[in-house]
Amino acid sequence: MTFQIMTDSTADLSQSYLKEHHIAHLGMTVNIGDQTYETIGEKALDNSTLLEAIKKGQTVQTSQVNSGQFLEVFKKFALADEELVYLAFSSGLSGTYQSAVIAREMLLEELPEAEITVVDTLAAASGEGFLVEEMVKLRDAGKTLDESLKVLNELIQRLESRFMVDDLNHLARGGRIPKAVALVGTMANIKPLLDVDPEGKLRQVTKVRGKKKAIHQMIEKTLTEMDSAYPHLIISYSGTDETAQEIKTQILEESPQIAVDIRPLSPTIVTHTGEGTIAIFSVAKEYRK
Repeated sequence: MTFQIMTDSTADLSQSYLKEHHIAHLGMTVNIGDQTYETIGEKALDNSTLLEAIKKGQTVQTSQVNSGQFLEVFKKFALADEELVYLAFSSGLSGTYQSAVIAREMLLEELPEAEITVVDTLAAASGEGFLVEEMVKLRDAGKTLDESLKVLNELIQRLESRFMVDDLNHLARGGRIPKAVALVGTMANIKPLLDVDPEGKLRQVTKVRGKKKAIHQMIEKTLTEMDSAYPHLIISYSGTDETAQEIKTQILEESPQIAVDIRPLSPTIVTHTGEGTIAIFSVAKEYRK
């Protein structure tokens, strides 16, 4: 391998994929009441436990990876004289990226020759995971880190992330969207559609009356704007995968050449979205705007 890759638990990548492709990763923690749960490893929090706690009205919060945790991992790679690139959860949604930047600066004071690169993916969930997978393909094809970063940084600007959340109050409580947007979402049968803007923050794109119409609009915009050079999209969900499967069927009926993956959202993301979230991730022809 020409370089090592690292990411975090918000990328929605399976443990088997991470292990198979030798990807280092750190996990955020989720607090339910006064109990703290890990999001990686054999005892990682599962979504059923988390969603049950949310339904019961328990207080749920996430904690970002701190600089000390990053420093420990970065130093391990530096001492092994390995080049490392960390693809981070969007700086517009978490302080995790900044923690990694601080850790890198601390490491370089001690080991100036360390080759550690921190990338702000400006993405969340499987959008972040999509970028990690593309980086793996580039590395495994023998590309250097500089060559890979040139491709990755261009992809970051074209990655589209579209969300529909059943209960926007979860996002409002965490400060991810304005309370006024959440208020609209509580109106009868109104489904605000969200995306991730060029700064990596969530924003409301439009309001649609009815879940069926909202899903149709998500599919239509995704397929219209997709880059045919990247005929691959990811559908993520929280709760059951029934709606995700229906969306996959609709997409393949219209565009059978597209590869469609379905993945559950990570507990870190579900903490802020609750049950019934649907997201579609793809690479568009144009830059985000």
